[in-house]
Amino acid sequence: MPDPDESLDAAALSRLQRDKLAAMLREILPRNAFYQRKFAGVGFDAARDPLHKLPLTTRAELEQAQLEQPPYGTDLTYPLERYCRYHQTSGSGGRPLRWLDTADGWAWVRTCWERIFRAGGATAADRAVFAFSFGPFLGFWAAFDAAHSLGMLALPAGGLSTSARLRMILDNGATIVCCTPTYALHMAEVAAQERIDLGNCTVRKIFVAGEPGGSIPAVRSRIESAWGARVYDHSGMTEMGPVAFECDPCPGGLHVNEPEYIAEVIDPHTLQPLPEGSDATGELVLTNLGRWGSPLIRYRTGDQVRLVRADRPCACGRWFARLEGGILGRIDDMFIVRGNNVFPTAVEAVIRRFPEVAEFRLTVTEGGGLTQVRLEIEPAPDAAADGGHLAKRIAGAVQQSLSFRADVVAVPPGTLPRFELKAKRFVRKRVET
Repeated sequence: MPDPDESLDAAALSRLQRDKLAAMLREILPRNAFYQRKFAGVGFDAARDPLHKLPLTTRAELEQAQLEQPPYGTDLTYPLERYCRYHQTSGSGGRPLRWLDTADGWAWVRTCWERIFRAGGATAADRAVFAFSFGPFLGFWAAFDAAHSLGMLALPAGGLSTSARLRMILDNGATIVCCTPTYALHMAEVAAQERIDLGNCTVRKIFVAGEPGGSIPAVRSRIESAWGARVYDHSGMTEMGPVAFECDPCPGGLHVNEPEYIAEVIDPHTLQPLPEGSDATGELVLTNLGRWGSPLIRYRTGDQVRLVRADRPCACGRWFARLEGGILGRIDDMFIVRGNNVFPTAVEAVIRRFPEVAEFRLTVTEGGGLTQVRLEIEPAPDAAADGGHLAKRIAGAVQQSLSFRADVVAVPPGTLPRFELKAKRFVRKRVET
């Protein structure tokens, strides 16, 4: 680990975070209209006061600021001429947010992704294919720039069909693929149809993002089995940056990049911080420390996590806190069936145990006194003839694992949509009584 920040213990990390937070507040508060208004009248000493003395920041506030002062809102520290990068969110959590970065802010975002690559053992000798469309969302833009800065051969695969992307991987002897977990599975599906043996190709590492699937054991297992490659999960947000990553020796959790982010976990109902060392899950709240041109302080991510801080360093040598199991789900996606709190990721974890399933869609209908769950499963072509039996097996597995009955139906091959970016497998409906 060439970066000395990665060997700091927990106390040293906390001091570094506080120093960076103080420097950021000194820079932005005289200039940033959003936080000037938000923190007006709040006395806060960055060296001593608990962070929760500052108010939380919500996506709704950012959306409102962009409505009131279009197109970019008020969370800008510098004159518009200082900004050189534009991205926007997908809009899956509400209205799309437009996000600007200065050259310094973008360099910080890029260095966060460099740390993600290094943690996964990537080097200048690697050849990385970026299997996504280069649209305005942040996606893997920062990863592409980080790969270039680390000396890798960075291969852009935007605008290509899945078959063409597979050919690019094979023709160039790619060793790394960057994509969503869903798209990694879809590429494997197309490769099987085209009789391409991915297990014997040169790809050895797959960096995934955009969905929780990279930390769901059954999803990871399917990707790794199909590709003969190791999956590395990571978590980030367009408005926040690349936040957390998986290290090489300890899969199954994400290290928070603590030299660059302060992570808290709160009860999403009371909004109070969960005590340190608590094994409870809660909502992840983040403060980024190097994106001064468009900062976020105590930002409610909406992600359900379990944050763990060990009393010794990880096997990788870092003391960084871990999100055990990665992102467990979205707070607003949780639904209740017969008294059980259920996240769509839990349903996916059950479905992915069945290799015969090529794709699925979960529809939850609420209201009328009873929550109804319908699960459409699309069998792989060689399992289509046994779709009815497969549906019964999955229904039994859901009931056994999650303690509720789902209406599981098999649909013909090719019925359900495929996704290159964030999959939209969860449909929520409400009926009025």
